[in-house]
Amino acid sequence: MNDLTFLPAVQMAEQIRHRKISPVELVEAHLRKIKKLNPVLNAFVQVDAEGAFRQAREAEVAVRRGAKLGALHGVPVSIKISIEVAGFRCEAGTKLRQGTVASQDAPLVSRLRDAGAIILGTTNTPELLMAWETDNLLYGRTNNPWDLTRTPGGSSGGEAAAIASGMSAAGVGSDGGGSIRVPAHFSGICGLKPTPGRIPATGHFPNSVGPFALIGVVGPMARTVADLKVLFEVMQGPDIGDPSAAPVPVHWPSHAELKGIRIGYFEDDGRTPVTADTRAAVRTAAEALTRAGFQVEPFRPDGLELARQLWWKFFGIAGGMLLGPMTRGHEAELSPILKEFSSWVEAEPSHTGESLLDAWIQRDAIRMQVFAQMRDYPVLLCPVAAIPAFKHGERRWQIDGKTVEYLDAWSYTEWFNLLGTPAAVVPVGQSPEGLPIGVQISARPWEEELVLSVAAELETQCGVWRAPVLEQRFSTL
Repeated sequence: MNDLTFLPAVQMAEQIRHRKISPVELVEAHLRKIKKLNPVLNAFVQVDAEGAFRQAREAEVAVRRGAKLGALHGVPVSIKISIEVAGFRCEAGTKLRQGTVASQDAPLVSRLRDAGAIILGTTNTPELLMAWETDNLLYGRTNNPWDLTRTPGGSSGGEAAAIASGMSAAGVGSDGGGSIRVPAHFSGICGLKPTPGRIPATGHFPNSVGPFALIGVVGPMARTVADLKVLFEVMQGPDIGDPSAAPVPVHWPSHAELKGIRIGYFEDDGRTPVTADTRAAVRTAAEALTRAGFQVEPFRPDGLELARQLWWKFFGIAGGMLLGPMTRGHEAELSPILKEFSSWVEAEPSHTGESLLDAWIQRDAIRMQVFAQMRDYPVLLCPVAAIPAFKHGERRWQIDGKTVEYLDAWSYTEWFNLLGTPAAVVPVGQSPEGLPIGVQISARPWEEELVLSVAAELETQCGVWRAPVLEQRFSTL
């Protein structure tokens, strides 16, 4: 692929180290791509061209001087607008925070800078991140680079669209119920939802505290698993601002350790049907991992439906209570998508101390139940969602003669937030419309390295990353 912006991030860094390309050249290529595609995709909401060039020139000088270079030296990246980047707006897609500018970098942003990454800008989200599509009254709707009539997902939809289209080499999203994984699946890229606390969520808005700290995380998004691995290594590590943080050392499993792993896979959860092409993608992934030497067997843990129900008690009901003081009395300033979310929350009683305690106890009990089953199958393989990217404004779909409602289509990601387990997405299949279809790989808490290692094996078996059709059309203009 001749387009510099479609090189994997690790190859960009390698070529910079060997002086085959310069950081300035790379930033110029990304800014040209942003100028061409962002008016159509609306993925970036703020770009600092002057700052990016300044960082690139400094990076180039460091290469010439033979300085010690970080793993991402000179690589242009993007950050979801809900994460603090010094001098950039941090509005989380809501008019209620319009004009809010971060005074400092979130720890993960500082770690990326220390590794040599160049911050291009920040990307779009739904209002207060409460949707699986990206649209708000501040910056408008983000379009999917595979089909402009469809969403790139949410809430990290701007990140996914930017990375898939080559406007950014890689970036950072956040995930409380699929917000990294659904956009990765919809946009044909890779994403990792880590264990809460493995990568610090310090500097994210809404804050990762209370019930949100149990389910919400920040994590890397990129076009290849190798890039995810480097981003994860750079960003991981405890921080005092994340209540879930723990000092977990990085350990990449050996080849022998990997091949001794049993993988359980399932094509659906027995409740929400998935499209035939989604089933086919999971089967393709299972066959590919079998070829790679893993023992792969049909297996679906008991307890996933209860985990889904409990997830809503934390994300929906508790989340609505946490955001309520901010939004109450400002209904006229809220986006239709957030109003819709609020209506779902208001249809159920708010938590009492007793009901929240009960949900918390049930969460711990279901985690123990699922983790006991995972002694036999330490890795799980399953769909990311019931459908590929949907058209803007759609709310229900017909699959196998059954109506799948909006909230149900993403249950395949929600369990893993409730369980607090790491999960990665790798693109594997394609729908009849040419839309990408990813699969999801999960393991037990703090086993990100195992998840990413299995994901890398799957990626190797399934071939190279594909550029979106939209970008291919633009390249002919």
